[in-house]
Amino acid sequence: MKKIACIIISVLLFQTLWCQQLEDNEFAAFLDSLSNIQFPPQAFLKPNKNLNKNLPSDSIPDFDDHIYRARLAKLDAQTPFDLVYNEDVRQFIRLYLIRKRNSVSRMLGVSQLYYPIFEEIFDRYNLPLELKHLAIIESALIPFAKSRAGAMGLWQFMYPTGKLCGLKINSYTDERCDPYKSTVAAAEYIKQLYDIFKDWQMVLAAYNAGPGTISRAIRRSGGKKNYWEIRPYLPRETQYYVPAFIAANYVMNYASEHNVYAEIPNKNYFEIDTVVVKYPMTFQQISEILDVSVDEIRYFNPQYRKNLIPEGGYSLCLPKDKIRLFLSNENEIYAKVSSQNQMNGSTTLREERKVHVVMKGEKISTIAKKYGVSVQDIKNWNFIGKKGLRPGKKLVIYVPVLEPEQNELSTGLALKKDTTSDLTNPSVPYNSSPTSEIIHKVRKGETLQSIAKKYGVTVQEIKNVNLNISRHLRIGQKIKIPKS
Repeated sequence: MKKIACIIISVLLFQTLWCQQLEDNEFAAFLDSLSNIQFPPQAFLKPNKNLNKNLPSDSIPDFDDHIYRARLAKLDAQTPFDLVYNEDVRQFIRLYLIRKRNSVSRMLGVSQLYYPIFEEIFDRYNLPLELKHLAIIESALIPFAKSRAGAMGLWQFMYPTGKLCGLKINSYTDERCDPYKSTVAAAEYIKQLYDIFKDWQMVLAAYNAGPGTISRAIRRSGGKKNYWEIRPYLPRETQYYVPAFIAANYVMNYASEHNVYAEIPNKNYFEIDTVVVKYPMTFQQISEILDVSVDEIRYFNPQYRKNLIPEGGYSLCLPKDKIRLFLSNENEIYAKVSSQNQMNGSTTLREERKVHVVMKGEKISTIAKKYGVSVQDIKNWNFIGKKGLRPGKKLVIYVPVLEPEQNELSTGLALKKDTTSDLTNPSVPYNSSPTSEIIHKVRKGETLQSIAKKYGVTVQEIKNVNLNISRHLRIGQKIKIPKS
């Protein structure tokens, strides 16, 4: 009797210690943080009712090990992944189906929007379709998910990796959050990893830790090529990564057995469509024209960072009926947007790529202020690291430039004004263009006050003809000077 009691106590103690270890693990903490992200209410119509009439809605079934093992064996027979069952896998299954039941319901619902995209792309690249479950542990199927390290999107690309994979990341767009383009990038990256390691478990580990980390673990293990053999030499997060992936496969196939059901999504993959937008427009303009909420536009287009679609032939994703409405009235929509922009004095969106060399003592906040961008923008565009900025480091910065739109009305008014240059004043440079304004190129040390004094005008008069000007001038910046 005492021996049996000791065995039971030992098992309970082991489970308690394992759960504590799991709670302290950074990977489990990341899963917790994902479940706390507020998902847009426009994503779902309503929760799904309990479909199992034999169980109360609050019932949480649990099963013996041999049932888990048998179910995973059935899945394992249909995939090249080695879906083994062990204590680590069991604990992640319980993590999802006991602690995160609401998150699983949400993921089952939103998978109806994203999984067909994943499957189509992975099939095109001849990759296992079970890779779609990788997005469960990477982002919980949240396209705007962001880790503490700065990884973004459904597939959690870091900035440098995203750029290397051809994803566009700038002031207005972050294609790491684009469901389609980011999945293409993930497929290409996973294919490269498989060409290196030739083993799907190793590919999963490399996706999490990087191929260099896996190569070092192989060397430290004495040349072993199996994930479970090199596992002790991997970072702690990566040790839990593959068990979490196996658990995600189980959860997305057997959730109903645990009395967990999908929330009913607002729209699934087959109910949405895309159109290429030829001219820049804001989400507010699209909302007013198509009678769709800004939140819904944002939900279907998570890649746009400033609630606007910039110039350059970007796509707009919406329910099919709204896309049909857009295509049926495309010319009228562009004309209306252009008219609104002219009436409101709106500007054309453009950005310049700058490379800033960090000087000694500079902070991210001062650099951000200098270029008129946010600290978070700089962190998104560049890998900063835990040590922060170092003198000599080169930062890529995209500076937004707002150019007033030219139209027949404004051009006509300009031509009616006096077009002669003030040649009698040597301080005013000659400008042969037929306008009533002079273009001044900002020099080092100049301010709005000093420039206004030089030309005999007021600061406000300069601001009146430069709608986008700020008090922080950039060297080389061109500003218009009204004639005094």
